Amino acid sequence: MADQVREDPGALFDRVPSLAGSPRSVQPLPGGLTNRNYKVCTPAGTFVARVFSDGGELLAIDRDNEYRNTAAAAAAGAAAPVIEYLPELRVLVIGYIEGRTFTDADVRAPGNLPRIAAACQRLHGAQPFGNKFDMFEIQRRYLSVVRARGFRLPAGYDALMPRFEAIRRALAARPAGLVPCNNDLLAGNFIDDGDRIWLIDYEYSGNNDPCFELGNIASESGLDPGALAELVTAYYGRRLRNKIARARLLGLAAKYGWTLWGCIQAAVSPIDFDFWSWGMERYEGAAAGLTAAGFPGLLDEAGRDD
Repeated sequence: MADQVREDPGALFDRVPSLAGSPRSVQPLPGGLTNRNYKVCTPAGTFVARVFSDGGELLAIDRDNEYRNTAAAAAAGAAAPVIEYLPELRVLVIGYIEGRTFTDADVRAPGNLPRIAAACQRLHGAQPFGNKFDMFEIQRRYLSVVRARGFRLPAGYDALMPRFEAIRRALAARPAGLVPCNNDLLAGNFIDDGDRIWLIDYEYSGNNDPCFELGNIASESGLDPGALAELVTAYYGRRLRNKIARARLLGLAAKYGWTLWGCIQAAVSPIDFDFWSWGMERYEGAAAGLTAAGFPGLLDEAGRDD
């Protein structure tokens, strides 16, 4: 299916009622490391067709959850509407949002951090999703895949496990409520229509600690600690030191866990992309943070009252 779609997506879209109109134009969209995305224009409207690749089960992707959670996020005003879902064809069709896709520099721009916080609040106010996302569980799942299949692992990865576990224990001692989260808000998943910021791509969505969302945004776009503090403060409406520390720790946990995503993709993905370097970039960031002199202080701060 994936090779057929790469050569002639039109043959597939002829079988998708919402995309079968004529005349029709099909334009590949950039990005998409576990799927192929197309902008499809028909007399009925303009849509995005997400065509799923194989191997999602190794990466803890559940396409039914993606469909349901995208619909819930759309109902909350955070995501594009779902038009059609055809799992037998591995296709999800959503509305096309006219706007500008963010870069890391856009995310880091101070004027955008409050707008990103507001977008996260809209999503986090959605009806609860039917599944949970826990990076500590996902990391264990990824690591079992890497070890069982003999995939390459960065040197020194296992030595950092006690510090990763220290984050889990510290945060579990002060549990936070779970909210519907995207969990994968890299810059390319923000669309700015000039009025509001929309959140796209719900492959890894699930109920989670909101500080994971904020910390993961910081880790993906390279926010420095001051910018992350600004984002967390905008989200909560006041400066909370324990939430800032919690987001910083979960950002490190995200880097440590997503490193293994890169290891798996480097071994199995047919997409022409340097997944190993992608994973190593996150691993190096995780290692620097987990071994930093200030790491024990973050663990302590996350457990304190403001």
